[in-house]
Amino acid sequence: MELLQAVVLALVGLGVLVLAGDLLVRGAVNLSLRIGIPALIVSLTIVAFGTSAPELLVSIDAVLSGAPGLALGNVVGSNIANILLVLGVPAMISGLHSSTVDTRHSYLVMMAGTVLFIGLAQFGQYGRIAGMILFVALILSLWDQFRDAKAHRAETKAAATEEALEGANPHMRMWKILAFLAAGIVGLPIGARLLVENATVIATAFGVSDAVIGLTLVAIGTSAPELATTVAAALRKQADVALGNVIGSNLFNLLGIVGVTALIAPIPVDEQIARFDLWVMLGSSLLLAPFVLRRRDIGRVWGVALTAAYLVYLLLVLI
Repeated sequence: MELLQAVVLALVGLGVLVLAGDLLVRGAVNLSLRIGIPALIVSLTIVAFGTSAPELLVSIDAVLSGAPGLALGNVVGSNIANILLVLGVPAMISGLHSSTVDTRHSYLVMMAGTVLFIGLAQFGQYGRIAGMILFVALILSLWDQFRDAKAHRAETKAAATEEALEGANPHMRMWKILAFLAAGIVGLPIGARLLVENATVIATAFGVSDAVIGLTLVAIGTSAPELATTVAAALRKQADVALGNVIGSNLFNLLGIVGVTALIAPIPVDEQIARFDLWVMLGSSLLLAPFVLRRRDIGRVWGVALTAAYLVYLLLVLI
């Protein structure tokens, strides 16, 4: 009976995630249109941070409950899932027209954050000093994005042009935009919590270890908001929100979530994660280079390839 209840609640959580993801995308693109900031910048901040809230909640809970390894596995596993699964599935459905947007600068910042994260892992744990370094790096990246947004607003005013975004309503009232954003940001962590907690019950019932749950089930569950948001963005042909959301979420996961969590308590680096999963995360990030740096579309074939790569990764972790 308990197992059946867990299955039902997990499905409810998934439904909340899909709905909240769609509301968040609507609010983000309309907010960007209303205040003169490109959807890419909004997705790198509001959308990315909102959909990363589940990872933050899970990581802090894990540290406070004496399971810090789960916190690291959650972040690393989520970043891998974000690229291979969160971009792979929507690309497989409708393709991502990423050639129409320029995310090169944001991608390079994400890669720098990834290298910094892996470099700090070589010390064997993320202590308070490492946490402070990561958190300061996050502040610097936010400042960099703020300067880009400010420059874009100045150019928009000078040119007296309005950026057109497909599916956006330039006449939407601000209260409705804020309601969409609030519903999305509040609904995503609620849905993720329902999904993760009950999926963990299901996994435990089948005898899966906590380490595997952290890297796979919890990571997939906390990446579900990014998947819901990205699928919604892809179906609306808003590749800038889809790609920007993943890049921003991954950067926030590495710098913000581990940075804040390490300030609360040290996070030891599991040997398995240091030897294998960190490098899979780096390799997955590098897979985006041709699409971002050379501005190519992520077509259906590549969507299948990315999704298949994630299934192979899961198989290697589980065996």
